[in-house]
Amino acid sequence: MSICIFPGTFNPIHIAHIKMAEFAVEYYKFDRVIFIPAYIPPHKEISANLARHRYNMVKLAAATNTHFEVSDIEFNSEGPSYTLFTVKKICELYNINKKLDLLIGTDAFGTVKNWYKADELKNLVHFIVFPRCDKLKEEDFSYYKEAGYDFEFAPMKYIEISSTQLRAGQGQSLMKVGEYIKANGLYNS
Repeated sequence: MSICIFPGTFNPIHIAHIKMAEFAVEYYKFDRVIFIPAYIPPHKEISANLARHRYNMVKLAAATNTHFEVSDIEFNSEGPSYTLFTVKKICELYNINKKLDLLIGTDAFGTVKNWYKADELKNLVHFIVFPRCDKLKEEDFSYYKEAGYDFEFAPMKYIEISSTQLRAGQGQSLMKVGEYIKANGLYNS
């Protein structure tokens, strides 16, 4: 079975996340995309009180596709969610002895060199990078090739939406996720 992982904050999950995962299944022929919501993202300030809600919203969104799965591996750690540890655990759980494919947006990939033990992580992961801006400049990421990161840009068209917009009440959320947000009074300003 071919799998890839899709770790993220998902605060909240939105249509671009789902479209990225669907693209990965169709274009790269993955049998399974495993969404991994962070419990406490080390690079963002997010209330731990939102962790359960973010996890539940990802489960609602992932239920739309039989190729999607949601892992509680980071949620159960109840500490900072370091991708290195997650990758090692997933490789162990699924008996993977090659580089693990990881879906990521250009916004997050642009900071990966600052992640926890990035030099070790880069040897374990093949990054599939999705555009998170309208005009992707691949040369902006030349540092990563020179530093030995294994990555490619997914040939998917940019979708203009962000979790920040949704939290601010701008843009359309996924229907079940929108209902969950409203029912639980999340992101009210």
